[in-house]
Amino acid sequence: MSDAKPLNFAAFVMNTTSHILHGAWRAPEARQTDFNSLTHWIELAKTLEQARFDFIFFADVVGLYDDYQGDWKKFVDSGLQIPSNDPLVLASALASHTEHLGIAITSSILQEHPFDFARKISTLDHATGGRVAWNIVTSLSSNAWRNFGCDAITAHDDRYAWAEEYVDVVYKLWEGSWDDGALIQDKESGIHADFDRVHKIHHVGAHYRVEGPHLVAPSPQRTPVLFQAGSSPTGRRFAARNAEAQFIVSPNPAAAQALTADTRRLAAEAGRDPSDIQFFQGLSFVIGSTEEEAKRKARELDDYIDPSTIIAHSAGGLGFDLGFYDLDTPIGEIKTQGTQSTLLWLREAVPDREPTVRDLAELRSRSGRVVGTPEQIADRLEQWRDAGVDGINVINATIPDSYVDFAEHVLPVLRDRGLAKRDYEPGTARFKLSGRDRLPESHPAAQYRGAFAEVAAAHAAP
Repeated sequence: MSDAKPLNFAAFVMNTTSHILHGAWRAPEARQTDFNSLTHWIELAKTLEQARFDFIFFADVVGLYDDYQGDWKKFVDSGLQIPSNDPLVLASALASHTEHLGIAITSSILQEHPFDFARKISTLDHATGGRVAWNIVTSLSSNAWRNFGCDAITAHDDRYAWAEEYVDVVYKLWEGSWDDGALIQDKESGIHADFDRVHKIHHVGAHYRVEGPHLVAPSPQRTPVLFQAGSSPTGRRFAARNAEAQFIVSPNPAAAQALTADTRRLAAEAGRDPSDIQFFQGLSFVIGSTEEEAKRKARELDDYIDPSTIIAHSAGGLGFDLGFYDLDTPIGEIKTQGTQSTLLWLREAVPDREPTVRDLAELRSRSGRVVGTPEQIADRLEQWRDAGVDGINVINATIPDSYVDFAEHVLPVLRDRGLAKRDYEPGTARFKLSGRDRLPESHPAAQYRGAFAEVAAAHAAP
């Protein structure tokens, strides 16, 4: 048994029918079409907790991907993340049926004003006993930006500058507006909270003016566990400054090792402990009692996979319509303000030449898929861990079977090898992940602890 730390595991899901492995929802055993059912999600959450998963990780979008072959018909026809329901609405119900499972919610800087978002997350963190995580995204589709009143998508680097202000606002509210011990609730004196320890934040920036105070007293974690998924140079710098966990989709362990090492280097440059960031690699699994059975099941899965929908999804994230491009068109000839992570992923997967549209289609349909026996899958996961990966974001082909099979067949082998935990630690989601309930002092949010007493006095002065 290895002395190295066990991997963490998250279930990568979305409150929709067709999330990543498009077309797999047509398999007879698939229940993704039950996504409108609360019972469907509660049952999955219970399954994940019984298997000792760390998080149920909800992806989300607030708009359609960019057109495919000239319009958005493809997305509706194939169910490509439409209809798509708000995952935040599910969180309280899932928490009420679980005790330890972390609940990670994707929310864009576009979709909610930071004051209202901070209030909802703090309320949810109270309600869950400190089990909330936030996946910070900047929204990569033009339709999403138009849905919120913008003429077009903001340039890639400008979106991250916007995100930096957004997180600063919520950090001020979560970490600085209420001092520890401010909530007294003394029935004898009638004093409910200490006025001198509750502060307005008086934020004025390029995008937001927020006076405060935060309307929610500090929750168990104050700030939720912070996830981020950008792998572009700008996204990596943002993660290095802010993230506690980064979701990556590296094409192989060597590429993951390079990415994680560089991000940890950037974290150190930002004044953080490089070990304060953990990396979750996205992988899907086809499991068989023999290698031949696993390969047969993979072929059966491919019969349901819809490659054209996978192209539409990937291209939509890039910000251009691949439906009109020849398959041999080099990706580098197509300029985009969309996500840069996919371009980086393609170049890592095809390192010896310029990748093409054909490469995107073929690689995306099987990217991150591990096929084999439980023992072979454990061997592969050990390679990912040795490359610097801390956790696995398990991508489903079908719900719930992808997670049931992984729990029943792979996790026991992983536990025997010290690659997976046998039980939960007590405490908050952050404590389970890092051994602490609150953000460390080296995190930029910590600068706002106790920072607003003088600001409040200045605003109160005549």
